[in-house]
Amino acid sequence: MFFALICHDKANGLALRKEKRPAHLAYLQGHADQLVYAGPLMGEDGQTPAGSLIVLDVPDRNAAESFAAGDPYARAGLFENVDIRATKRVFPAA
Repeated sequence: MFFALICHDKANGLALRKEKRPAHLAYLQGHADQLVYAGPLMGEDGQTPAGSLIVLDVPDRNAAESFAAGDPYARAGLFENVDIRATKRVFPAA
């Protein structure tokens, strides 16, 4: 089942994001078999990260919540909020 994690950084979170980025990337690498897509949400300037978008292929919402809670960005308190939504791949067909 696919879940989208839509994570919005707290204001002035860029320094914390940069500090925790290596741990975050290692965390993603450790879960590569569950990742459909992962990347930053960009700010209005199109250059500055302002959050994260992660699409997971996991068995259920509990697994998505567990993944979200374990992310080093989340553990460090970077996110203002995290919205977890079930989603369905329509195009391109798998």
